Amino acid sequence: MESDEAAARVRRLDPATVDRIAAGEVVTRPARVVAELIDNALDAGASRVEIAVEGDGTDRIRVADDGRGMSRTDARRAVERHATSKLAPDGDPVGVESLGFRGEALAAIADAARLELVTSDGGPVGTRVVVDGTATTGRALVPGDRDDRGDGGDGDVGDVGDSDSGDPTVADAGRARGTTVTVEDLFATRPARRESLAGAAAEFARLSRVVADYALAAPEVAFTLDHDGSTTLSTSGTGVTDALLGVYDRETASRSTVLDASVDGGTASGETASDETAPEETAPDATDVGEAVSVSVSGALAYPSITRASRDHVRIAVNGRPVRNDRLAAAVRAGYGRLLPDGREPVAAVAVSVPPERVDPNVHPAKREVGLRDREAVAAAVEAAVGDALTGADLRRKASVDTDLESALDPVGEADGRRSATFADAEPIGVFRDLYLLVEAGDELLVIDGHAAHERVNYERLARAFDGDPVPTAALDPPATVSLSAPEAAAAEAHAADLAALGFETEPFGGGTVRLRTVPAPFGRAADAGAFRDALATLSTGESPRDAREALLADLACHPSVKRGDLGDLDRDAHRSLLDRLGECERPYACPHGRPTVLSVDEATFAAGFERDQ
Repeated sequence: MESDEAAARVRRLDPATVDRIAAGEVVTRPARVVAELIDNALDAGASRVEIAVEGDGTDRIRVADDGRGMSRTDARRAVERHATSKLAPDGDPVGVESLGFRGEALAAIADAARLELVTSDGGPVGTRVVVDGTATTGRALVPGDRDDRGDGGDGDVGDVGDSDSGDPTVADAGRARGTTVTVEDLFATRPARRESLAGAAAEFARLSRVVADYALAAPEVAFTLDHDGSTTLSTSGTGVTDALLGVYDRETASRSTVLDASVDGGTASGETASDETAPEETAPDATDVGEAVSVSVSGALAYPSITRASRDHVRIAVNGRPVRNDRLAAAVRAGYGRLLPDGREPVAAVAVSVPPERVDPNVHPAKREVGLRDREAVAAAVEAAVGDALTGADLRRKASVDTDLESALDPVGEADGRRSATFADAEPIGVFRDLYLLVEAGDELLVIDGHAAHERVNYERLARAFDGDPVPTAALDPPATVSLSAPEAAAAEAHAADLAALGFETEPFGGGTVRLRTVPAPFGRAADAGAFRDALATLSTGESPRDAREALLADLACHPSVKRGDLGDLDRDAHRSLLDRLGECERPYACPHGRPTVLSVDEATFAAGFERDQ
């Protein structure tokens, strides 16, 4: 029969590996304790993780899971420093497929608190291990020394540590398969560390954010967080949309789209994606550069109508681990493009999966950053995936009426994301305040901002000009004369091709002056001559070509768009044409500046408001 030692999953690391991964103290505050314990639960295959916290977390933290649990040998060894089940004896820390490790988390926690571990691998008898880093006598605890809160029973002591050495106490316990870790009196013997913590509310807020990050990074796992006996967060483990519901609210969950894309291709850049430079050993070998990069991107994106003032709500996970990564977060925002209103930030949970050998999870003491060898290729994949997901989403904004009705958005368009039929069955029925087009569409009344809708149509027509489609133009008769400064004249010459593609035909007129012969006229309405100077200024800013082009197109689209008072002068056929052109757009539900184009109110809302049966 195989011995306990031979069957053990938890192994002591060799000195060379210890030197390579040790990166300072991992237990800096209660939130870090929770993160380390959640890591262990997820690596153990848990489908449910329950976290209970008292006060700011220094009083008591309890994390229970239904994972595979541990044997007696593994449980005893798990609280030793530099012992882990997550790395083979000859394994490389780079490329580990777990959520990363130090081989020191439980030991570090036990060194700063009283730690009780109760676990079972499904056998008839579980194991209870107690280590007390707060004891002043150095004597290991035995059951009955103090209030034994947790899942552990008061079974007979199996192995009692040496009272002089402070070794862990090991005893029998009753527990179903899984593990419960209870941490009490955190930093009791480290007053300086306790004094460095923020107030109780601030520390719990940090801890709560950590749990939310994990709940969104692992939406197939059910999470609960209790604080002083009250449940503050709960997710069902039934998908990312339900995780959004648990972390945020019903509005955010119902007004979101699921992200699921795979990108095979691109090339390894040899760069590091953590916010700090990774150690030299994480850089790719010369033979890695140019390799194809396989990237999977999943998660959930709230519609641009659901925004926040800060960037804290763009949550990134890499291979299952929530991380802070400015480059990938910027890629998510770039995917939203100009759908976001100015000064607002999106709500998004984006999980990136790449081959484990391309990731070093141990470049940061708290594991909040990872070394990612293919940063730019991964960022490009994220931006493209986010943009594609939003293109196929229904971004209409529902009118808010206090009727206590809860209604979800129904998908618009075909299953493959085609948009051509978006307003095919809609019928214009009138104009309100000379700006808003009223449209009947089945059981809904659509209210379309004529200017914003026209801007979107014009923007996409202009954008197609860069893909080879000619932009409609209007001749100026007589041509307009525009005086340019020396830098402007040089810019006009340098960007002549881009200006021509946008519909600005010019010719030199001597002395830094140009004659403007044509201007863009998308949808039959000509931009004024002042748009030329705006275009030239945007192209001369030194911004990236893509950013400059998008800003330029958004500004140009605004010039010829219908204004308040214009819509009422158009006939019914013109209204129908505007609706059709809007329906052909890739992103019909927001103008290029991020404002909505369409509001909708369904019949049920009217019926409820008028107290009628539908």
